[in-house]
Amino acid sequence: MKNRFVSLVLDGVLIVLGSALTALGLAVFTIPNNIAPGGLSGISTALAHVTGLSVGVLTLLLNIPLLIIAWKQLGIKMLSKTIFATVLLSVLTDLFSVFIPPYTNDKLLAALFGGGVTGIGMGLLLARGISTGGTDLIGLMLYRKKPSLSMGQLLLLIDAVVVLFAVIVFRNIDVALYSVVTLTVASKVIDMLQQGADHAKVIYIITKRPEAILQKIATELGRGITVLPAKGGFSGEDKSMLMTIARRNEIAQTLQIIRTLDPDAFTILSDATAVYGEGFKEETTT
Repeated sequence: MKNRFVSLVLDGVLIVLGSALTALGLAVFTIPNNIAPGGLSGISTALAHVTGLSVGVLTLLLNIPLLIIAWKQLGIKMLSKTIFATVLLSVLTDLFSVFIPPYTNDKLLAALFGGGVTGIGMGLLLARGISTGGTDLIGLMLYRKKPSLSMGQLLLLIDAVVVLFAVIVFRNIDVALYSVVTLTVASKVIDMLQQGADHAKVIYIITKRPEAILQKIATELGRGITVLPAKGGFSGEDKSMLMTIARRNEIAQTLQIIRTLDPDAFTILSDATAVYGEGFKEETTT
């Protein structure tokens, strides 16, 4: 019961913080510069140019059909948080547009910071399985069916259509160029927040000196190592393959240990976008 209450409080705080940051990025950086930041916010930015309605009002109106579709798939519990975030984002976008001065000095900087700030806001929400509606709601529904997909890349593909729509409305190819910058930055930030500090490297080491390397890495870095038997396909020589995980700041030290203890070791590095277990994050449910 206590854990559930803490989870609800955390959701509430992140909804407010995530919605506020997303609205800030829209109101200060993208909307004043006619940059379509993807999603329904991007469509609303373009429609506001021709209808005279505010971006917040248009975003809320366009979200209604999507919320109805999502009702059956996500359930009332998840949708209640999404409705709260959607309404809050729309209200804050219009409020910030009135009370916070827009940045219009440099469109490239606006695109970069707009993508960064909105990416942080959306990433905080999506990391808790909460959506602000729009195309990130579509992305969340698809992500639940295909969790192996990258959320950032998923949103990037969906939002490409929004950019094309904005180019047609504004009749300016620069809209597409700056929007691509914003979307790319937002996508990277979203993925970084979802993967967090546990974005690491899997290191495979094929060596004749497994004991020495194992002990050194365990002692100096505190990392566990899995030892697997290996055999040279050409030489037929018996070896060992070590597998370990290293965070970004541990990679150079790990490779130095390997080079020092066994210069002939064959080392392979591959990405580990999420790591669960001792020394890394624990898998949580919301």
